[in-house]
Amino acid sequence: MKINDAIFGAIFALLGAVVLVHVQGFPKIPGQDYGPGIFPGLIAAGLLVCGLLLVVSGLRRHQRPTWFEGSDWMRSPRHLGALAAVVLGVAAYILVAEKVGFLLVAPVLLALWFRVLRVGWLRAVVAAAVATLIIWYVFYKLLRVPLPWGVLTPYAF
Repeated sequence: MKINDAIFGAIFALLGAVVLVHVQGFPKIPGQDYGPGIFPGLIAAGLLVCGLLLVVSGLRRHQRPTWFEGSDWMRSPRHLGALAAVVLGVAAYILVAEKVGFLLVAPVLLALWFRVLRVGWLRAVVAAAVATLIIWYVFYKLLRVPLPWGVLTPYAF
């Protein structure tokens, strides 16, 4: 899939401009020539400049720019099904994770995604269970991200 550079350039330039305007409202530090907005402002300015360069490059590359070109995978029912499975799985997680819980929803979604990607049942189930436990440990225990317990709330620790 090819999307013209001018489109992403416009998005980056707009994002850079919005951040530049936003950091102007950051408080000044008395006695300092710079404040907390200096580094986000510098990054935003770089994003704005690079975005504008992408717009110019995207418009000059072709006499008549192609805004979007589809790739071969976009005509493959298998690949489109895998894309739909991921999008629908994320939506399902958002809808049911609070009620059901991360430790019950994640392995089911991962196993289904592995199956869509043609992984065998046994390998998909084992990999989904192991990946869920690793993700839970890293995010819940190490990073202290409050993952939902859902129906397992009485057993939360």
